[in-house]
Amino acid sequence: MNLYLLLITFSLVNGDTRNNMLPNRTTIVHLFEWKWRDIADECERFLGPKGFGGVQISPPSENLIINTGDKGRTWYERYQVMSYKLTTRSGNRSELLDMTRRCNRVGVRIYADVVVNHMTGSQTDNKGTGGSTANFDKYDYPGVPYNASHFHHPYCEINNYYDASEVRDCQLLGLKDLNQTEEYVRRKIVKYFNTLIKLGVAGFRVDAAKHMWPNDLKEIYKRLDNLNPAFGFAADAKPYIYQEVIYYGNEPIRPEQYTPLGDVTEFRVGSELKNVFRGDNAMKWLISWGPHWGLSPSETALVFIDNHDTQRSNDVLTYKEARAYKAAIAFTLAHPYGNPRVMSSYFFEDSDQGPPSDDKENIVSPSINDDNTCGGGWVCEHRWRQIYQMVAFRNTVNKSPILNWWDDGNKQIAFGRGDMGFVVINGDLTDLYQTLQTGLPAGAYCDIITGEKIGAECTGRKINVDNNGLADFFIAKDAEDMHLAIHVGPESRIY
Repeated sequence: MNLYLLLITFSLVNGDTRNNMLPNRTTIVHLFEWKWRDIADECERFLGPKGFGGVQISPPSENLIINTGDKGRTWYERYQVMSYKLTTRSGNRSELLDMTRRCNRVGVRIYADVVVNHMTGSQTDNKGTGGSTANFDKYDYPGVPYNASHFHHPYCEINNYYDASEVRDCQLLGLKDLNQTEEYVRRKIVKYFNTLIKLGVAGFRVDAAKHMWPNDLKEIYKRLDNLNPAFGFAADAKPYIYQEVIYYGNEPIRPEQYTPLGDVTEFRVGSELKNVFRGDNAMKWLISWGPHWGLSPSETALVFIDNHDTQRSNDVLTYKEARAYKAAIAFTLAHPYGNPRVMSSYFFEDSDQGPPSDDKENIVSPSINDDNTCGGGWVCEHRWRQIYQMVAFRNTVNKSPILNWWDDGNKQIAFGRGDMGFVVINGDLTDLYQTLQTGLPAGAYCDIITGEKIGAECTGRKINVDNNGLADFFIAKDAEDMHLAIHVGPESRIY
């Protein structure tokens, strides 16, 4: 145990200097609307042992309470800011600190979703989760405090996304638009960020970044403190920043305007792979996946299939199309393009529906079933075997190049990652049966999609690689999962 703790401490200080993860971890999970105590528990019992690199948490700043009556509280209230007090339905300041301590202790980083483009809209409700009130008509938020002089004038609404000034200086969906060029506003935002850094976060997901001027964000970011070494970070470690820049093409505001400041969220990954894994486009074209598809450079792209916004549309794959969804996520985790994040949701029917809650509108903790899945209204995609096993795949193959690409000219593909891993996907309406060059060392491997390795046995399919690196693969057209994967790590290799 002492040796294990020593190795963890060494890794925390000597990990990835870009996103502050341990060197053998790669993937962020967005535990959407989870409570801080539940995240701390999940870090210790599951995320740390399964090799997840970090957690994106819901916004920790005080938000307006929005109650829709019979439908209860909404999810989007978390994005309507009343102050920068650290009090929400997820927990308070002390619970947030306990979460960062416990998660960092097991090598799982915390990335805070920060909302600083705007405050609230004009709502009939007027009470925040920390007790603050506001005068919406007068743009007066005493909990910060902000007043009308701290917002963009004249007040206007965004109607034309081809006008960059309107996108950055007008109100998004009626939300009061802060003027980050104002020195007072900058100081308040920097203080908020630095408070979170002091409390142990490893970085930030910056909400609505495209609605703020890059020069304003540059000024804010350069004033941020280094990460707190009390949580195991190197003394000169900088917060990892990834910015929400929604871009599908042809708009004047482009991701590359923000990449000098930090990474950007690459929304086109979800929209493009939806067409492939629903069967509308041929998989063979994925041979050139990445910047050749017009996507952001790999080193600055935060990639994902769905997020808390897009999963409430029909524009991306979600847990509701589980077979295609799992395969699309497997592809993003098997392919070296970008920095991956996976979504962890709750079940919803109405797009405004908030997280599972009791009759007092307190968030209900996920229950954990005997098979490691979740109950209590939570989906917990990150606990699906087909997803967490691919997180281990990515950790194992690391930065190995794509080798031994194969396709059938249509919707069946396979590729290796150096001599470390191999993945096969059948998106066709016919069975896949092929002998393929894997590039892997000879031996027996457990397919991590159909089962798990337990001791020297596999609960799923066993794949034998011969001395020439060849192996036989079969995926039926109607198999539960359209993909399989093997790798040299302890989760897959039998001997």
